[in-house]
Parts: sequence; structure tokens; C-alpha cells
Amino acid sequence: MEAFFCLSPRYRLDDELSWLEGIDPSRHYWIRVNGDKNLTVALPGLLVSSKNELKPIMERFRSLQPQEQMKLSRIADFCTIYCISHNCYAVEAKINGAPVWHLFDRETLDSLLMTAHPDWQCAPKDIDLGRRLLLRSLEKVAANKN
Repeated sequence: MEAFFCLSPRYRLDDELSWLEGIDPSRHYWIRVNGDKNLTVALPGLLVSSKNELKPIMERFRSLQPQEQMKLSRIADFCTIYCISHNCYAVEAKINGAPVWHLFDRETLDSLLMTAHPDWQCAPKDIDLGRRLLLRSLEKVAANKN
């Protein structure tokens, strides 16, 4: 199948809308859905323990072809990246229980993934995003009684 040029809007580094709220210390990407400040999601990002672990993952991402996907596994969560076309990638998430895909161009998603580098440090203001994620997890029910 021949790759097509994707005309769908996607998150870009040079986007006019302020869509990236920040990246917390645990490498969650805080995204304002379509630039809406009232609808923010935390996408689980890439987390590695060494530079040697980062390199093959980045090579794998950069070699993705249309219709291929890769899963980024974390201790308690995971993230799937889908290559839609040459410059369009989808990251799967849920909003209000419904599955959605957030579309990114290659440069933007590559930059987000590179924050997994062990020497990378989040901005001081983004430490609060990590606290907010922790509070969200504490609000969820740990187990259902039947």
C-alpha cells in the first residue's frame, strides 16, 4: 500500500495554539486537547534508565513506516505510537473513558521522546504537574467490592 499525505491537523512545535502544558519529572506529556485549557490530559511518555536504552528506542521510532506501531511500556502504564504516514503519528489515550488519538508531526513527537534522556530535567514549573498526576491517581478507586 502506498503511503498517503495526511492532511489532518496535528500538534506541532511551531503551532499557533499553546497545546503543551509541560512535561513532568516522570515524563508524562501534559497536553491541552486542541489548545483547550479546560481539557488537559497526561500522556505517558518514554522513560528509560540509561542512554544505552534510549538509543535503540529512538532508532525504532525514527524507522517506523506507515501502518506500523510501537508500544512504550512503563511500570503502571503504556503508550502506543502509530505511524499514520511519513509525518503523522498518533498517540492513543482516553478522554472521559473514550479512546482518542492525538496526532503529532514527526519533529514534535521526536522532541517529546528525547526528554527521556537521563540528563534531561523538567522545568521547575512542571514539577507541580507531577504532583497533580499523583493526586489524580490517589482519587481513583483502588479496587471494586462486589
